[in-house]
Amino acid sequence: MLPTAQNPRTPAASQHALPNPGEQVPTLSWPIVGIFTFAIALFGASTWAALTDALPAVATIAASAVAIFVLFTVLHDASHYSISSHRWVNVVFGRVAMFFVSPLISFKAFAFIHIEHHRNTNDGASDPDHFVSAAPWWQLPIRFPAMDLPYIGFLVRNLRRRPRAEIVETVALMTFSVTVIVAAAYAGQLWALAVIYLIPERVAMFVLAWWFDWLPHHDLEDTQRENRYRATRNRVGSEWILTPLLLSQNYHLVHHLHPSIPFYRYVAAWRRNEAAYLERDSAISTVFGQQLDSAQYHEWKRLNGKLAALLPIRMPRNSAARHAGTHPIAVRSVEPLTPDSVAVTFDVPEHLRDQFRFQAGQHLTVKHRVAGEEVRRNYSICTSATSGQLAIGVRKIGGGMFSTFAVESLRAGDVLELMTPTGSFGAPLDPLARRENVAVAAGSGITPILSIVRTTMEIETESRFTLFYGNRTAESTMFAAELDELEDRYADRLRIFHVRSADAHHPASLRGRIDLAMVRRLLAGDVTSIDRWFLCGPGDLVTTMRDDLASEGVPTERIHLELFRGADRRPQLDDHADSEVTITLSGADHTVELAAGETVLESALKNDIDAPYACLGGACGTCKARVTKGAVSMEQNFALNTAEIEAGFVLTCQSRPTTPTVAVDYDG
Repeated sequence: MLPTAQNPRTPAASQHALPNPGEQVPTLSWPIVGIFTFAIALFGASTWAALTDALPAVATIAASAVAIFVLFTVLHDASHYSISSHRWVNVVFGRVAMFFVSPLISFKAFAFIHIEHHRNTNDGASDPDHFVSAAPWWQLPIRFPAMDLPYIGFLVRNLRRRPRAEIVETVALMTFSVTVIVAAAYAGQLWALAVIYLIPERVAMFVLAWWFDWLPHHDLEDTQRENRYRATRNRVGSEWILTPLLLSQNYHLVHHLHPSIPFYRYVAAWRRNEAAYLERDSAISTVFGQQLDSAQYHEWKRLNGKLAALLPIRMPRNSAARHAGTHPIAVRSVEPLTPDSVAVTFDVPEHLRDQFRFQAGQHLTVKHRVAGEEVRRNYSICTSATSGQLAIGVRKIGGGMFSTFAVESLRAGDVLELMTPTGSFGAPLDPLARRENVAVAAGSGITPILSIVRTTMEIETESRFTLFYGNRTAESTMFAAELDELEDRYADRLRIFHVRSADAHHPASLRGRIDLAMVRRLLAGDVTSIDRWFLCGPGDLVTTMRDDLASEGVPTERIHLELFRGADRRPQLDDHADSEVTITLSGADHTVELAAGETVLESALKNDIDAPYACLGGACGTCKARVTKGAVSMEQNFALNTAEIEAGFVLTCQSRPTTPTVAVDYDG
């Protein structure tokens, strides 16, 4: 017999990057479809048998309990949006399964409560499942079948945080459930209802609380935030029976490390990264509850198989384009986000994939003819840099030619002229980093922030993110569903505060406009301890937040900002003289005369040189080039970081020569 481990606690091990599970959310999880169909059919058959007395009551109760137990896995995967990459598919499966598992709360309410369990595992009253996992042994037979009842109390305590529709749906389900029970009692059919549903549902709840909550979490002291590798456990041994019987929840540790993995891929993820998990001192026990440390597990494993190889984390690469080039790209889809905004996804052909690789925080310049006039607009990429997908978010603005066209008329199959990605709003990522990040966004400023959050959560698996997102109302919130899904997926590392300025029913603490005082209060910590700040939105919000943070002592190199448009200012012409400028673009040199007061970009365009540009206000970075000879003065800069400026890069839309001859290189 293996010796009992002393349950060593090594928080330093948990600071390593979380291994890539090598598993993704499928377009549709066919195993879920299979067990869902099986469970519904089994419940229907047992109901028919109970109504016709075809089987003894104990048999129909057992069959219905099995069906409800299986449907919980459907509900569980739906709450993590791992049944399908299409959000609505998860919601449909979740709502149907929730009706069988416990028709006392809505699916969205359950998802919220379950994500709070992930976020606060083993953390007292903050963990809704602590009711079971921390219960004295003699109370377990009472608490197991009552597992869902504390959820209602947890929901009541958090009512102000939840959308009104979710609460209305929960109240409606409670009312329906009570009405059915009362009606059955009044009609003399209460026993029939008990055999068909009430008793099986409590039996299933007993087993679920035992297998899904108590077995993985009991007697573990670490919380999810303290050490995610020891907040829950894997239970090894007898897997030939345990894995199908528990529907893979004997690998519950894998689920807490990678919540979006479908249940039937837990074992594969563990085997792929077993060595890495063991390095982090993951909590493991045998089927009989004997705790194993890493060395003991290696000895146990020697008798049962070989270690699997570690899958490295995939880092996104930069675009292969030397400078921003333009290509016709077809639109794959146009999906509404709010009444006045859409997400536009592009179908980049295979031969241009390398050109359109991007870093989180970069943007695209879109060229198109609208009503016979060529318009050129800049839009931030909203997808993860590791996703292989290219998409932007567009909000219609008053008088905006392209934004109006995109929201009202753009369709899948249309072709737009796209420049390759540019910009440097984001920051370098390191899989081994452990950072605290804060983002402040308002309105359509969420688009680059969404890409940064998504990519950071995937690559820096020990970093945390807090997002403050300002909008007028819930209805005007772009990417609301995507943000909910992200917060569900990375519950222990991502917090999102929705701040609304025109919603009288929103919590008072989150009502109004975002400022540093609100951010400091909700962070409940020192703003100078934050490693990276990302600011994007209206100019007054971004510049005020930047100045306020700097006045609080936050180093400027920690503050990253993005403006959709820079200030429109012009210098005095007396400050500049005529100059000769040599422009290198696509390997060719062009020498042109530049009049006093003109920018380098203006001289290029006037001489029919197709230099890249977009905003003309120093905000987007599309016109970036490197000065190789002479000197220029750059009036304003909201796009280049300190390292780029020190390397000689300038924004040519803001740069005017201060020497008789100047040379700039767009090829870098």
